[in-house]
Amino acid sequence: MQIFKRMRMKIKIKRVYEKPSKEDGLRILVDRLWPRGLTKQKAAINVWLKEIAPTTELRKWFAHDPKKWIEFKKKYLQELKENKEQISIIKERLKQGPVTLVYAARDEEYNEAQVLEELLNR
Repeated sequence: MQIFKRMRMKIKIKRVYEKPSKEDGLRILVDRLWPRGLTKQKAAINVWLKEIAPTTELRKWFAHDPKKWIEFKKKYLQELKENKEQISIIKERLKQGPVTLVYAARDEEYNEAQVLEELLNR
């Protein structure tokens, strides 16, 4: 139980367009597509887990529509159940220090990083 409490404190979420900071720790991009208009240097991404992102079909269906949020979460969590390897990569990295899940969506409330953080904090 103690490990999970420490993990909770070490997971952050940040938009990729926000300025990186030392407190971010390891920056993991959780989008399937590279963020528009950013170089690798500016994004300061340490790990890009494309496969952890929602499928293209789910992403397009959702289109960041808050009315679809609950259904999106259910469908995305189902996808993540079938993608345990990617989740385990993040869990292993958390043992080494702080992790920031980085995403590109404009919507800071309804995005895949929110779902991932919730899952990892369970």
